Amino acid sequence: MSLTVTVLFAVLLHGCVTLASDPDPVRDFCIANTDSATNIPCKNSSDATVEDFIFSGIKSHGKFSKTGLASIPVNVNNFPCLNTLGVSLVRADFEAGGVNVPHFHPRATEVAYVLEGKIYSGFVDTQNRVFAKVLEKGEVMVFPRGLVHFQMNVGDKPATILGSFNSENPGLMRIPTAVFGCGIKEELLEKAFGLSVKDISKVRKNLHLC
Repeated sequence: MSLTVTVLFAVLLHGCVTLASDPDPVRDFCIANTDSATNIPCKNSSDATVEDFIFSGIKSHGKFSKTGLASIPVNVNNFPCLNTLGVSLVRADFEAGGVNVPHFHPRATEVAYVLEGKIYSGFVDTQNRVFAKVLEKGEVMVFPRGLVHFQMNVGDKPATILGSFNSENPGLMRIPTAVFGCGIKEELLEKAFGLSVKDISKVRKNLHLC
């Protein structure tokens, strides 16, 4: 084997190995620097305190929306110590009959744990199969990354879910908002859903989108 071929083989092998795994961390933690006046990505580790690693914002539920849902995300945007750690979570509370509308997280798989109540919970795969079941306290369901999922409180009492993600910033796209927001032409929505302009306007009004 010539030297050129050997070198080429080594380079290709190195590239395959590099793509096959995540790089090892080079520091214990990297608390996101929220000081926009600097270009330093991480807070100086010598300035870190135990308070940097504690979040108290989910002791109680947040403000309920018109769908009966109150959700509090805990991600790198409001908990800087999650920077580079690849995890986050959310507390979701439901009034009786409350709904978490169909949505998806483009950057993360979610594991949802029912703390209280009875939740009709499910997702839809790329073959349009629906996987759904009523979950009770103590049960867990997983929503694969990027798949549309939903939840509804089917009990007569408030319910609470704790969701965890394998991303520091999983992202969130609510289907009603994404589809019926003001950015898509009504003509397209008419043809896609068989709706009239009046129907579309009514949907947007009910969802408080436009």
